[in-house]
Amino acid sequence: MSERSVTPEDLRELDAVAAVERLAALPDAKIAELLRALGPARAVAILDRFGVERRRQIAFAAGQGEDGPWLIGQQCAEGTVGRLMEPAPAVFRADTRIGDVLERLRPIVSHTLVTYVFVVDAQGRLEGVVAFRELALAGPDQRLGDVMVARPFALHPETDVIDAMREVVRRHYPVYPVVDSDGRLAGVVRGSVLFEEQAFEISAQAGAMVGVEKEERLATPWQRALRFRHPWLQLNLVTAFIAAGVVGYFQGTIDRIVLLAVFIPVLSGQCSNTGCQALAVTLRGMTLGEVKASRTSALLWKESWLGFVNGALTGFVAAAGMYWLAHHQQHPQALMLALITFVAMVGSCAMSGFAGAAVPLFLKRLGADPATASSIFLTTATDVVSMGIFLGLAAWLVTA
Repeated sequence: MSERSVTPEDLRELDAVAAVERLAALPDAKIAELLRALGPARAVAILDRFGVERRRQIAFAAGQGEDGPWLIGQQCAEGTVGRLMEPAPAVFRADTRIGDVLERLRPIVSHTLVTYVFVVDAQGRLEGVVAFRELALAGPDQRLGDVMVARPFALHPETDVIDAMREVVRRHYPVYPVVDSDGRLAGVVRGSVLFEEQAFEISAQAGAMVGVEKEERLATPWQRALRFRHPWLQLNLVTAFIAAGVVGYFQGTIDRIVLLAVFIPVLSGQCSNTGCQALAVTLRGMTLGEVKASRTSALLWKESWLGFVNGALTGFVAAAGMYWLAHHQQHPQALMLALITFVAMVGSCAMSGFAGAAVPLFLKRLGADPATASSIFLTTATDVVSMGIFLGLAAWLVTA
């Protein structure tokens, strides 16, 4: 592969796996050059997909050691602050003169953005931070300890990104120090990187709900997209057969009352939408860390009740439509059909709200990604229950 065939713009458009496939045949030095043109978080995401040894070779080709920004977080779990961590570019002792600090920063700021100077003790424990503005306003003979903000807020490498987002959402600092369990400065993480990571997770949920890989992008090769999407479509086909089996079970009832077939898609559509609303809110709450174990019951009750109320309001309109159509066709039990439509809509929407909240919670308890194909499982549950209630009531009350 020609080295000119890959550009930083290509890497920004591709998902991490596809980017590695494009880069694999290139020399380490060329890969390092391309990754340097990307943001640190994006570069690390792509580098993570290489093997351990190749990853180290690429980092070394970029002039980085084990404590460089591309390797420093490799020992941390995915989805943690440590994975997004970079080395702190400016670290000094509290008794350092401001003039000396500025002099030593001159070569650093020419190639690295320095927002804060971090102050540590002899053991490397974080004591304070100094904003660059304070350095510029301070006298050259003052000490860092005189102008620093003592005991600053700091994150920990093992902290989940979701939990970190809750901590920083009201602070809005450009850079956050990261300290270990002993308070030693381990590195820094940029606020913009945290928000980008969280924004990506939230935006990826829409695709994951229907079986699209989280990292898939517009430029992802169609073969790779097919490999991931197709199994979920086969699963969706199996679940669709289950719903079709319910309709087939009540085939005799539908043959006698053709009006029921008219309202099946109406009922199914309303229930699916109700469930998807509950699913979207639940997934968003889980992503933002708002769903706690102690609040699970309250969440399920709320979504069930909301589905019940929405089902009653939409059920009244659907029942009126059923009554008008049945009466227009001179069906002798038009009122009963309207009542069945109302009850089925209320019960099905209440169940859909419950299922929309319960499916991602159940998947998480199993250790799976709550967003992964949750819409497929939800649609199956809502279709089976809604059609079962609607056709079952009709078979019992009208055709019995």
